[in-house]
Amino acid sequence: MQYNSVRPGQVWLDTEGKRIQAHGGSIITVGDTFYWYGENKEKTKPGTGIWHWGVRCYASQDLYNWEDKGVIILPEEKDESSPLHFSQYMDRPHIIFNQATGKFVCWIKVMKKDGTQKSTVLTADHILGPYTMVQGNLRPLNMSAGDFDLTVSPDGKAYYCFERVHSELICADLTDDYTNVTGYYSTHFPNIQPPYVREAPAYFFRKGQHYLFTSGTTGYHPNPSEVAKAKTFHGPWEVLGDPHPEDVSRTSYNSQITSVFKHPFKKDLYIALADRWMPNLPELAGEDHANGEGYRKSAEIYQAIFDPDTDFVMEETHYSLLIDINTSKADYVWLPVRFDGEMAYLDWKDEWKVEDYE
Repeated sequence: MQYNSVRPGQVWLDTEGKRIQAHGGSIITVGDTFYWYGENKEKTKPGTGIWHWGVRCYASQDLYNWEDKGVIILPEEKDESSPLHFSQYMDRPHIIFNQATGKFVCWIKVMKKDGTQKSTVLTADHILGPYTMVQGNLRPLNMSAGDFDLTVSPDGKAYYCFERVHSELICADLTDDYTNVTGYYSTHFPNIQPPYVREAPAYFFRKGQHYLFTSGTTGYHPNPSEVAKAKTFHGPWEVLGDPHPEDVSRTSYNSQITSVFKHPFKKDLYIALADRWMPNLPELAGEDHANGEGYRKSAEIYQAIFDPDTDFVMEETHYSLLIDINTSKADYVWLPVRFDGEMAYLDWKDEWKVEDYE
């Protein structure tokens, strides 16, 4: 199928007619080619014990039509202790290029089965690999590190923003080779527990301002996003509000933002990439989804899980919505960012074109 536009939330097929599998993903530009990479969930179905099947990458010239370039970081199939074993909870690969070393550096979050969350770092000479692991089971700053984003400033310095699991966001400096942290960091958005803790940080820089989109913590159930700005990467960060103010369902258009891509050949086009983990949520939850009640119930569930003093009775039907997730059929919601002064908004569009932006 040939596309000539972006259609948020609709099934997106590659040039061979297969579902694109690049979840928790990002785009990196090499020359005049866009590379979209992310978690390969093609085998992640309920009951399989398979969380991922490596990191898959696609190439495009127009951001619409994507050619499958294969699995660039392979899953480990035999060693269950490996952070890349398909049963390990591997999420959100982010790749940055180190101009000084000539290496592509990939960080991956891995939530271990004991509940701790650690990082794996790999490097390659080409965006498509092969990638070699240089750090496994890393605890950055001796912290449990969850969802994260990476960025490189114009002077070549790199930064790592991550959720210190279930407490706050950490912004940390990376070493010159981008494979570890230096030890210098700052702390932001302290919260007591889920669902209030901010996760899924998506960083971008525009006109002298640093921005972060973040989500709350309600598992696969979507929740209200939040946008913040700062004068420096290390803050202080000022919360501006929900970039989806028109969304009555309080679910960020049934999606979770994973990254923001600045189009290198456009003056001011920023694209928020998001996953729609539960495409059938509106049908399953019905009116509860449309009026925001579904989000409220999910938030209460996560508050009860992490706060033993909460007096809350979980509805079995709603709980089943949260655990029986077939992520192999998850979709994507890509939307251009609209700026009003310093505020960043994401307006719903059934269809939009890159060509409509200067």
